[in-house]
Amino acid sequence: MFNHLKEDISIVFDRDPAARTHFEILTTYPGVHALILHRFSHWLWKTRLYWLGRAFSHIGRFLTGIEIHPGATIGNRVFIDHGMGVVIGETAVIGDDCTLYHGVTLGGTSWNKGKRHPTLEQGVVIGAGAKVLGPITIGKNAKIGSNAVVVKDVPENATAVGIPARILEEEKAKKRDETAQKIGFSAYAVGDVNNDTFNPEALTKAIHSLLDHAGKQDAELVSLKKQLAALLDANADTELGEAFASKKH
Repeated sequence: MFNHLKEDISIVFDRDPAARTHFEILTTYPGVHALILHRFSHWLWKTRLYWLGRAFSHIGRFLTGIEIHPGATIGNRVFIDHGMGVVIGETAVIGDDCTLYHGVTLGGTSWNKGKRHPTLEQGVVIGAGAKVLGPITIGKNAKIGSNAVVVKDVPENATAVGIPARILEEEKAKKRDETAQKIGFSAYAVGDVNNDTFNPEALTKAIHSLLDHAGKQDAELVSLKKQLAALLDANADTELGEAFASKKH
């Protein structure tokens, strides 16, 4: 318990530039208070003293504005910044070095018994107001944007934003695929997707497709230039004729 407390306090200095002294953190940081009370209430819960566990959890909610079910599993060096309005469900699992900001919900989507809350792997950051719902997994070092609503797994090192949340890198890859289809080759033709081996023939084919596409674009530009020149000449002739007619009258 004491080692957890030392880590909970020391990690604040790394993630909150406003932190100044150990005493300040220990006495004025509700996220630290909530974790201290949770570790005790979780111990009570594991020893099957369920009512006492819930009672201490309720006290922690009253004092800090952070509601953590005593059944939730929380790792080392977890930081809850500000913390007001944070809700962590019974079967939630939070790995080491995670960071949660105010208004975060790790909630369930089912009334059935069993695993029904999210699992956060190591180093996950959940932005303010985000809702992570259901028995999903947020991969290592993933980031969830503020006010996002996440209902599907998020892979490692990814960033999820929006309602419902979407993976930013997947959105970029989707756009690349759409562009690749328009110009007639696979964006992943340079290698084997499964083992990332180099494929010279596929690379040559991709380059030829790009060159063909560039040639087609050049031809279209030349055609457009000719049409524009013809249009300008026609307008010039019309204006000249109108000017000549006006002088004649």
